[in-house]
Amino acid sequence: MADLQRLAIARHQIDKQKVFLTFEQQHYLGRVLRLGVGDQFILMDGEGKWWLAKLTLDISGKAELGSVLEQEISIQNELPIELILISALPKGNNFDEVVRQSTELGVTQILPVISSRTLLKPGLQKLKRWQKIATEAAEQSERQVVPKIREVREYSVALSLFENENLCTNYHKYICVARNSYPLLLESLLDNQKLESIVIATGPEGGWTDGEIEVAIATGFQAVSLGKRILRSVTAPLVALSLVAAVFDGEKKKIYSNGDK
Repeated sequence: MADLQRLAIARHQIDKQKVFLTFEQQHYLGRVLRLGVGDQFILMDGEGKWWLAKLTLDISGKAELGSVLEQEISIQNELPIELILISALPKGNNFDEVVRQSTELGVTQILPVISSRTLLKPGLQKLKRWQKIATEAAEQSERQVVPKIREVREYSVALSLFENENLCTNYHKYICVARNSYPLLLESLLDNQKLESIVIATGPEGGWTDGEIEVAIATGFQAVSLGKRILRSVTAPLVALSLVAAVFDGEKKKIYSNGDK
């Protein structure tokens, strides 16, 4: 089944064994992927379930593509932890790549924040774009879960969300800081391999201000380093999440939920 195309849908599109495809999904399957009636593909609900599905034809005034579920697929490609990224927004469209790469690496939620050095002030359309990118990246990387892109918040407000955690009992919060003598993130992860939830904050161009670092530490974040070299704001999340994936990727049972706090 590795060569079958994948498509993420919403749970409300499923009625028993029948799946109602949106116009955009019909166009993608029929015109972009060139699938025809009777062809098989994989459907994912973005919440952990996969099905083998078959493309069908609904005739109700005009021909429309639909699909039916043939069988549920048992698969486990997720990290065994809840992994949340707090990322200061970089300039331009660079956050698109942060979302894409973070999704490929197993993040379950992404919380974009506006820090003291943030220049971008995105609107609702950006949020919709990022969620679409996350969905496409989840399909491409064969994930079961589509990460949730949370609404953009001010830095201090974002940190306050994690003062009274609704995460798993065994969690840890990290803020990645450049030009410092803080312990390496990798060392801390290796010392805490029984964690169930991890929150990682990465900064903007120019890094976090001293005040922002102090606020994070005061709310329970551990300041850590990603190494001696200075990383770009789009590279730091990639490095931090890669370290988490390298330490925690395995066959353990999935223990997180992909819901709002």
